[in-house]
Amino acid sequence: MNLNELRDNPGARLKFKRLGRGIGSGKGKTSGKGVKGQKAREGVSLNGFEGGQLPIYRRLPKRGFHNLFRKEYAPVNLGALDKAIDAGKLDAGQPITEAAIIAAGLADPALAGVRLLGNGAISRAVTITVSGASATARAAIAAAGGTITTTVAVKEAAAAA
Repeated sequence: MNLNELRDNPGARLKFKRLGRGIGSGKGKTSGKGVKGQKAREGVSLNGFEGGQLPIYRRLPKRGFHNLFRKEYAPVNLGALDKAIDAGKLDAGQPITEAAIIAAGLADPALAGVRLLGNGAISRAVTITVSGASATARAAIAAAGGTITTTVAVKEAAAAA
């Protein structure tokens, strides 16, 4: 086979419909653009244009502050952690890290880290290292005889409250 013998599969490419070539073609006169007006012309971009009226995106107020650098953490409840240990996805004898929690399928790897929440109960002593943890989660793990360490520093105002 030579390069000059290469052909596309039959029917793989649709033939271009020639516009404005008489009414017998089916796309004559206005070429399927309807009748006159701005949209029948070339180079029309009307996205968000409301005919001279102030567009809705300008009428609505901007509210609040949106931090571009905000980090979102994957929430993981103690009950889900306990179920994963029971199912054998996590080993309670070894230190549980964020990587192990993500590998077990409990957290989204696209987020900045894992935040442990106190919903549910944990029945065994475990050693956990995560980005953050709620006060109830810390208390529940301490009550079960385990330890928890967080990698993200807690703000002073939040720690005092």
